[in-house]
Amino acid sequence: MADPKGFMTTPREVAQRRPVEERIQDWNEVYPGGIGRALLPIITKQAGRCMDCGIPFCHSGCPLGNLIPEWNDLVWRDDWDDAIDRLHATNNFPEFTGRLCPAPCETSCVVAINREAVTIKNVEVSIIEEAWDRHNVRPEPPEWLTGKTVAVVGSGPAGLAVAQQLTRAGHTVAVYERDDKPGGLLRYGIPEFKMEKIHVDRRIDQMEREGTVFRNSVQVGDTLTGSQLRDRYDAVVLAIGATLRRDLPVPGREFGGVHQAMDFLPQSNRVSLGEVVENQIVATDKDVVIIGGGDTGADCLGTAVRQGARTITQLEIMPQPSDDRPDNQPWPTHPMIYRVSSAHEEAGDRAYSLSTKEFIGDDAGHVRGLHLIEVEFVNGKFTEIAGSDREIPAQLVLFAMGFTGPQTEGLVDQLGVNIDERGNITRDKNYMSSVDGVFVAGDAGRGQSLIVWAIAEGRAAAAGVDAWLTGSTNLPRPILPSERSLVV
Repeated sequence: MADPKGFMTTPREVAQRRPVEERIQDWNEVYPGGIGRALLPIITKQAGRCMDCGIPFCHSGCPLGNLIPEWNDLVWRDDWDDAIDRLHATNNFPEFTGRLCPAPCETSCVVAINREAVTIKNVEVSIIEEAWDRHNVRPEPPEWLTGKTVAVVGSGPAGLAVAQQLTRAGHTVAVYERDDKPGGLLRYGIPEFKMEKIHVDRRIDQMEREGTVFRNSVQVGDTLTGSQLRDRYDAVVLAIGATLRRDLPVPGREFGGVHQAMDFLPQSNRVSLGEVVENQIVATDKDVVIIGGGDTGADCLGTAVRQGARTITQLEIMPQPSDDRPDNQPWPTHPMIYRVSSAHEEAGDRAYSLSTKEFIGDDAGHVRGLHLIEVEFVNGKFTEIAGSDREIPAQLVLFAMGFTGPQTEGLVDQLGVNIDERGNITRDKNYMSSVDGVFVAGDAGRGQSLIVWAIAEGRAAAAGVDAWLTGSTNLPRPILPSERSLVV
């Protein structure tokens, strides 16, 4: 246990971001010197707010089963070396989750029943940043090789977690990535101001030193077919994500200036890292409308601000969430409440209960506005409110409405794996698909989800692969929340 009275005597405090007028002038992380250094003056006392709650519900809130009370206590005692050992015991990449995870652990914190939750996410990222500064994050190559080979397709958080676990178990692992650098959406979907790519690069370097091989710029399913992959490797893991983007087929969809967020964000990320992108989609001096109120929409907002948009409006078809936990989402569930990201602090308007009826174009075939109507969500259906039509200007429209499942054309079809009614790849409790030796991890099998779920599924899938290849496994397998009711 940390400070016995900390949760009563120490108020919750989080890292202070850089002033808006300063941070929108660059692409650096929004915290001064990075979030780790911004937190160090306060984090020890914050870790001391963790109470001796008896049953730590934060464990059940975290898909990784992070040992949160243990490393909170170690940070409070200034034992950073043991703290990173306890954190790495369950999480391969806490610098990713400490920046990008929405922290369901905090909404299930026992302190949060009637006080403000422990700043678990902030403590987590402080531990890993301190570990990097102390050179306590080192390669962990296997002592011997098993002679078994594994191909991991996709280098997002699920693919990286699978690959690192299997490499450390002694298998020879190659990660295939269709982009020119590994990292998936961590590299090309997440803006620099949210997570600088040094955090991805140093993990890739660690993994390469452990023995993982990265084969970039390979379109598996095209230049390398599914059958060729099966012939070359003893096992294949599909960590290809859920990349089919949800569209909005309303009149005017064909106008120029209407784009998917995942066409806009990767281009901006490349440019912010010094690359040249021909015909880049930019928000400069434009009225920008972002359709979708989630994290991807907020990423588009922060990017548009830094590109110099004239106005920015973020639309959401659902009603505005309440500031407080709804009655039908009691503790310790993760509630749908009104949240403000760093990007929302910077600029833009957020509008709720609005549906897009039509995109309005100019004579040149380029979008110039949106025809909107207010809607009510009643009995599970959206109903238009008569007389509530209006138009708003827009020369750039970005879809940030989520994803519907993995791409099946190409590799998935070639492998012949089964697809469920939601469009995801089916798998059993050991993460094996309907095809022997082909495994699935992350959004490709689960559907679009959180980064913490991706890492948890990657670790669990790695244990399944290892057991299938060798007959048993010593790899830790997270007990996912959906399975915990089965544990006696």
